[in-house]
Amino acid sequence: EIYYARSSKSGISKISGYSQGISEKIKPMGDTYLTNPLIFLIQVIFGTYAFFVILRFLFQIVKADFYNPLSQFIIKITNPALIPLRKIIPSLGKLDSASFIFAWILLFTESALILFILNKEVHLPTIFLLSLPNIFDLIFNIFIYGIIFQAILSWINPGTYNPMLKILYELNEPILYPIRKFIPSFSGIDLSPVLALIGLYLLKMLTIPPLITILSAIF
Repeated sequence: EIYYARSSKSGISKISGYSQGISEKIKPMGDTYLTNPLIFLIQVIFGTYAFFVILRFLFQIVKADFYNPLSQFIIKITNPALIPLRKIIPSLGKLDSASFIFAWILLFTESALILFILNKEVHLPTIFLLSLPNIFDLIFNIFIYGIIFQAILSWINPGTYNPMLKILYELNEPILYPIRKFIPSFSGIDLSPVLALIGLYLLKMLTIPPLITILSAIF
């Protein structure tokens, strides 16, 4: 309710009370006014780039199509950082060590910057070690959401060529094929994505927390 000025004392008191209520509700902007957007920006930049680097790491393991438009996009945006790094860090067989370590460094930098912005204690060796579980968490999430997107795209446009669906198939098939081999379709319904998601979630819950505990105890 808005009160207007009157000559009477009661009217003045109502306006005074209303103004006091507004002043209590309007508080000066705190430190989070710029902190939260800055943290969000850091997470988007470092997290997104680490996501693409790990995707390249996984694509090389599963031997995804090099000429797929998505593969070409990832290669183009990650080459400027990975080509110089590969001169220092050689590959280990099929494992692109440079991609894995670079993604690890990206997530480490992201965590260190966020803690610095929040004025928290920054112990770099601990942050570096605890960034390793973030890598495995990211890998789990890539497979989990990749299987979900593959299922959705296969339902929307079945039987049609889709570069995204093709690369998702190449990424997820090493996980889905063993399940499909032992558990056949039920009434024409492929249950392998559901079982794979359950298994990935369980494996994520059983591996990430103990790894964090072990690494936290080192320092």
